[in-house]
Amino acid sequence: MTSKIILASRSPRRKDILEKLNFSFVIDPPDIDESPFENESPIVYVQRISAAKADLVAQRHDQQCIVIAADTTVELNGEIFGQPRDLDEARLMIHKLSSKTHKVHTAISVRYNLEFANSVDTASVTMREVSSELLEWYIGTGESIGKAGAYAVQGHGAALVTDVTGEIDTVIGLPVGLLLGMLGNLGIDPKTL
Repeated sequence: MTSKIILASRSPRRKDILEKLNFSFVIDPPDIDESPFENESPIVYVQRISAAKADLVAQRHDQQCIVIAADTTVELNGEIFGQPRDLDEARLMIHKLSSKTHKVHTAISVRYNLEFANSVDTASVTMREVSSELLEWYIGTGESIGKAGAYAVQGHGAALVTDVTGEIDTVIGLPVGLLLGMLGNLGIDPKTL
């Protein structure tokens, strides 16, 4: 019998990625404070939030369950771009990212049988110069809300992006190669999931 997988996330993108892997799972999203600490680096931040999500959800389930949590943040010159609170903040984020290359960090945390694994992958994204017309069109799609950095590369936000270096799944929010490697390191054969 395979262990039950718990996806500790509300993200429809992470759900889609696990479904494409043909994993059978249930969703149990954590409710944690995702505010960065003062002077916290983006990588430390994203790893801390991912681990906190996994730890909280793991406490609610049998230790034989495989808990998968992740967190994604956008970084520009050390500044953390989380999910915008509203459309005005989304406009500001995209305006700051316009014509620049930024980093996208996705941390994954897995908890299983009292063991744990935490890791992070980084990709670089170059955004085109976003005109005020393009910005307002994109904001009008409603896609900005709930996305780190206020855009979704796999959706309408592709119109804002000229280049991705690294794994596209990292930018979307769950790097598959990293996840499969972490499961393997914990003695879990992904083919049995």
